[in-house]
Parts: sequence; structure tokens; C-alpha cells
Amino acid sequence: MSSTRARAALLPRLSKARAPLIHAIEVLDEHGQLRSLNIPAERPLTVYIDKRELVTLMTLGEQPELLVLGYLRNQGLVDGPDAIESITVDWEVGAAAVKTRAGLPGLAERTTRRTVTTGCGQGTVFGDQLQAIEARPLPPPAAARFSQRALYAMLAEVRSVDSIYKQAGSVHGCALFAGDAMLCHVEDVGRHNAIDTIAGWLWMQQLERAQLDAPVAFYTTGRLTSEMVMKAALMGVPIVVSRNGVTQMGQALAARLGLCLIGRAKGRHFLVYSGFDRFIPEPETT
Repeated sequence: MSSTRARAALLPRLSKARAPLIHAIEVLDEHGQLRSLNIPAERPLTVYIDKRELVTLMTLGEQPELLVLGYLRNQGLVDGPDAIESITVDWEVGAAAVKTRAGLPGLAERTTRRTVTTGCGQGTVFGDQLQAIEARPLPPPAAARFSQRALYAMLAEVRSVDSIYKQAGSVHGCALFAGDAMLCHVEDVGRHNAIDTIAGWLWMQQLERAQLDAPVAFYTTGRLTSEMVMKAALMGVPIVVSRNGVTQMGQALAARLGLCLIGRAKGRHFLVYSGFDRFIPEPETT
């Protein structure tokens, strides 16, 4: 068996559970008229690892198995997808059962040390993730640069997506790009859920930074907090773009890690907050 096939054989089995993503309701408008409106679904998903309860995530439920896998990855609870035998989601009981191949040594100790973050009430960072990030530094600026032209192409591509947001609003979207190609697009009720799902997708695709064409860039509709910067860096992504703003800790962490942070990116407008050496400005002449 080839090494590629052998790695694929060790990927976790996923249940591919599905649930409605939009819920129809009636609302009363400013004219006193009742009308129909679509709103995004939101449901709890309690994660169990080898029958031990870990956390409850509030999610849209678009790709719940990938969300769970990416959550475990970004919290540093598993070192690779081969540690997981299967992830089974059952929406009737709102549970995700994670079965490992040989248990997760020290799980109790690793989950007792956590920092509550700004992830819409659900974000947490277990253990010392900063040390894990710095142990695998981002590619140097010369190997991963992002042009103003590429930024505009990214924003145009994101706008063209037939999204839940366009149908019902009230969700965050995230996307991963390699050059001008969108690799993956995910929406969820929390931006942290969306980036975790992309992290899970990367593991299932067996893609790591060395296999992705530079520059690799991540887009989010949510604000750029330290949590979002950490998760992007854990995936090896050196360029992060948001249509929203940046927090002080998010900017400081991005500068420390050498990550190019671009915010307030809408239409032809944007601000580069850190990693100027990764950005290629191409100002438009008037």
C-alpha cells in the first residue's frame, strides 16, 4: 500500500449527518404586517470523546463532523486525524460521539487549563497553544506574499458565493484560498465554529502548509481576535482577511507571529494591521 493510501486509511470515518440550515418564521414589520422570513438554524451539539463529555457547541450544523475534528485540532487535544477512529453525529439527541483509536492520554488534565475567549460565548483555548504555534513558524514573507489585486479577487469571489447569509443573514462565513482559488467555504453561527470546520476539512484532505500553493489566505466575516489569529496560525496560514475590525490582542499576536492581518476589507477598501512585508500594495491611480 502506498504512503498516500495508508494515510487515507487512517482518516476518521465521518457520519455525514445533515439537518435543515434555514428555519421559516413569521415576523411583524414596521407597517403592522405579518410576513414570512428565513432565519438560520442554531442547535446545540454536545461532543463526547470515548463517552466522556467534553463541550457543547452551538452551531448551524452545516458540516458538524468537520467542526468537531477541527475543534479538537485547534484546541490541541489531538495531534493528527489518525488518532480518531470515527465521528458520529446524531441530531435527534444533539450529540457527536468521537471514538479514538487508543484514547487520549492526559485529556482530563489538558482540558482543565483553559482560557475563555471572545468566541461568542463558546471560544476556548486549551493549554499553551502559543508555544505550539511558535514551534511551527509561518513561512517567511518572501515565500508567502499577498497582493492588493489578489485581495480584490478574493473579496469578489466571496461575494459571489450562494450563501446562507444571503438567504437568512445572522451567520459568519469563512473561506480558505490558495492563490485566487477558493478551496473551502463554511458558514456557521459563530466565526470560531467556521474556522474550526475549515481546520477539520484540511485534515480530512490531508493538506498541510507545504502542500498548499502560496500564498495561502484565510477570509472571515468576523472580527479578528487573538483566538482567530491563533487558529489561523495553527493551520499555517500567514494571511488573514476580514470584512470586520481587529482587537488589540489580535493585532499584537499577529505582529508577534509575522502574520499579515487585513481588516475592514469591503469593496475596494481595506486596512493592513500587521505583516506589511507580506503585502504587495498596488494603489489605484485617480
